Amino acid sequence: MLLIGNGRVLTRDPAMPYLPDGGVVLEGETVREVGPLTALRESYPEAEFLDARGGVIMPGLINAHTHIYSGLARGLSIAGNDPTNFLEVLEGTWWNIDRHLTLDGNRASAYATVLECIRNGVTTIFDHHASFREIPGSLFAIQEVCQELGIRACLCYEVSDRDGEEKCRQAIQENADFLQWTLDREDDMIRAMFGGHALFTLSDRTLDQMAQANSGRTGFHIHVSEGMNDVYDSLQNHGCRPVERLLHHGILGERTLLGHCIHLGPDEMDILRETGTMVVNNPESNMGNAVGCAPVLQMLQRGILVGMGTDAYTHDMLESLKVFLLIQRHHACLPNVAWGEDMDLLFRNNAAIAAKYFRKPLGVLKPGAAADVIVMDYPVFTPFSEENADGHILFGMMGRSCRTTVINGRVLYKDREFVGIDEERLNAWTLEQAKKLWGELNHRTY
Repeated sequence: MLLIGNGRVLTRDPAMPYLPDGGVVLEGETVREVGPLTALRESYPEAEFLDARGGVIMPGLINAHTHIYSGLARGLSIAGNDPTNFLEVLEGTWWNIDRHLTLDGNRASAYATVLECIRNGVTTIFDHHASFREIPGSLFAIQEVCQELGIRACLCYEVSDRDGEEKCRQAIQENADFLQWTLDREDDMIRAMFGGHALFTLSDRTLDQMAQANSGRTGFHIHVSEGMNDVYDSLQNHGCRPVERLLHHGILGERTLLGHCIHLGPDEMDILRETGTMVVNNPESNMGNAVGCAPVLQMLQRGILVGMGTDAYTHDMLESLKVFLLIQRHHACLPNVAWGEDMDLLFRNNAAIAAKYFRKPLGVLKPGAAADVIVMDYPVFTPFSEENADGHILFGMMGRSCRTTVINGRVLYKDREFVGIDEERLNAWTLEQAKKLWGELNHRTY
């Protein structure tokens, strides 16, 4: 039994949202009790005590859309790659990288990503993977790393026609095989979705094959209308908009998650609402790729469940929280919008998305919830209370404010040191894999 205390507790539980001097009791993989620290110490004298050192105790953060395959791209410059539009970004950078990723490259990317997530207080990820050089076994290699390091993950493989029929077949099979593996295990730490790249790289035949291979066993995780090329392709070659095309092929539904959704029309939003389909916004990535601002506020007004992810840009969810507010206000030319919606996306809606896949409640500290807890190092020099805590998070915290991360009851990161994880060894091995990848991409030695 573990008692985390000596800090301010933000529970995200409406029944008891804030405790100025509180604690959280973890029993195994589950939250047992949340309450005033003094009372918990009296009730659980035998519990091991983890000192929050005056920090802010919060539920672990959830990233609803990320790409592990981007893990080795930090600092990378590919010779001759100077994109002027989104398609060139994909072709010159991301498709170029994934076409060179081996199984060891996948593992290295996963080590890099997961360590960064833990360091930034992210305890659950929804990953969307691509590695078209070596597809079979890719998701299994990633899950081995996730299980080794202890993060909670929902994984899928990016089906695409862009590299030919055989690679497409392998990608579908990888999704199907991994999905069945997760269903056979019923492990609440590793789940599966059925991945697809974007509609402009997916034929009608492939969409039907994906639906058939899935057979309703899980939801789909797919990019939609990230760039206008996706919209043009659907209109010109299929006579409908992207969301309508997904509807025709049976891809939508309450467990399907659509990434980006920047260029949506009102009718498409109505379809998403009526089918219960979820959306994940990636504000920082969208700004970096210059693809536009997603109509998140309009989607929320229509009753669509919209969460927040980082895509391939960062692993810091609080960084994305800040950028969401900026891009929405900049786009609307209004300084008083997106405040409440910002917090809803990260804390409430991401938890609701996770609830579609994981049995225990995530993103909340209450009895019965998953034992995913973080401690943020946050010295207070202005009043801090329930009524302004979100303002402190938005304007005062970053991912690197995280000093302690507990996932599924395991202390993985304590006082900014990894626990039971040889970071130096993993980084050294990851560096060797990165050198191999970069060498192939740029035809030189690193």
